[in-house]
Amino acid sequence: MTGYRTLSQIGVGARSTINQVVRVTSGQFFAIKRVVRRNADDDRFLAQVETEYEISSSVDHTALRKSFEIQRTRKWLKVQELVLLMEYVPGKTLEQSRPTDVGGAINVIRRVAGGLHALHEHGYVHADIKPNNIILNDKGDVKIIDFGQSCPIGHKKLRIQGTPDYIAPEQVQKLPLDRRTDVFNLGATLYWTLTGRTFPTDIRQGAKPGGHEIKAPKVAPKDLIPTIPAALSQLAMDCCQKAPDKRPADMKQVIARLDVAEQMWQKQAAKKTAAGTSTAPAGERKPE
Repeated sequence: MTGYRTLSQIGVGARSTINQVVRVTSGQFFAIKRVVRRNADDDRFLAQVETEYEISSSVDHTALRKSFEIQRTRKWLKVQELVLLMEYVPGKTLEQSRPTDVGGAINVIRRVAGGLHALHEHGYVHADIKPNNIILNDKGDVKIIDFGQSCPIGHKKLRIQGTPDYIAPEQVQKLPLDRRTDVFNLGATLYWTLTGRTFPTDIRQGAKPGGHEIKAPKVAPKDLIPTIPAALSQLAMDCCQKAPDKRPADMKQVIARLDVAEQMWQKQAAKKTAAGTSTAPAGERKPE
């Protein structure tokens, strides 16, 4: 795009590069994603950028990364390159900067849930919530990124899309996706944030092709870390129920239950402080 100067590369993805740029006339920072078509297999990556622009340019929320402009380069009427101008989001991913206590984990997940609720109210599912798609900055702000796998509520995908360790059963089964799909993805993210372990989803990282069913036991966060409030531990497990109708119905229910869990955590922390002890950080395991 003209009028912008590249500062540094900040990411590499599926056939894409993401650079931090500055608008020459204003000095304002942005991010630019560039995808180049090399063969027919790359059409799906171009489609993901088109999807990202359609969704993230139409929904406004402080927890959702915004896209502003898309530029298409065609050859013989076929799109060969896409350049997407996006909000520049400094910070670290949740995967890189996991909260050190339960209170911090609740704060991050609540903010993500708020952004997802706004997305759902506009008729879309994110469909790829995971720690690497959540950015945190040093002010405590949270941004959800990467809308390439997003789709309208009720959409049925023709192939399996999602991230191992966070993917919902209906994504694996190629069934219609809805708000509860994001509830599952967020629940698996909450589970990892609390424990440092991934929830045993139907597709695990490193699984062999076709090997979807996982026999690993589903251990509640509180059984790994006794100081986690029971309400928060149960929320993570309920969000990750195999049957969508057994999960919280939407993000409003998730947020309400996070609020209850936070109250429990605060009371627990106050008692420990009064007793002269400290609360255990997220990720601490029960002694063997």
